[in-house]
Amino acid sequence: MTILRFFPRSLLFLLSIFLFAVACSPQVAPTPFRPPTAIPPTQPLPTTTPIPAALPATFTPIPTLPNIASTAEEACTNALTFINDVTIPDGTTFVPGASIDKQWLVQNDGTCDWDSTYKLKWVGGYTLGVAEEQPLFPARAGSQATLRIIFIAPTELGTYQSTWQAADPDGNLFGDTVFMEIVVQ
Repeated sequence: MTILRFFPRSLLFLLSIFLFAVACSPQVAPTPFRPPTAIPPTQPLPTTTPIPAALPATFTPIPTLPNIASTAEEACTNALTFINDVTIPDGTTFVPGASIDKQWLVQNDGTCDWDSTYKLKWVGGYTLGVAEEQPLFPARAGSQATLRIIFIAPTELGTYQSTWQAADPDGNLFGDTVFMEIVVQ
């Protein structure tokens, strides 16, 4: 009895009671995890949706609401106010065939921003050597812009006027007209 030599009897007695108590105590088994299960349907579900033979006679179409975003975009207004001649006062004299750098200061008084789709269109007088449609300088609503066209003086002597007006992307004219009046001598 080699164990008795190392352990006093009282300690051996306590150890045996402890082991007996552990061995006789009820074992707690862990609860296994069970995932939730679906409740089986009482009837089998159809695999296709039946289509009625005809719509009821009282069918009424549902009205659609207007697209508020496109209405807000269309709601902007175009306006142009002439402020001042930046270059070439009316009545300025030029020699025949001279290059004329005309500039007007205007205000975008509308709520639409002018972009590359806006134009300046010839509406009266003489075109003075330029195309009847010119780009309108881009300008945000409420800002000022300088409109510029480089004309060519006619070869015949006389007084000439050229009148222009802004046009929106659809070609609708708007705002004040801008013009230039020159004398060729």
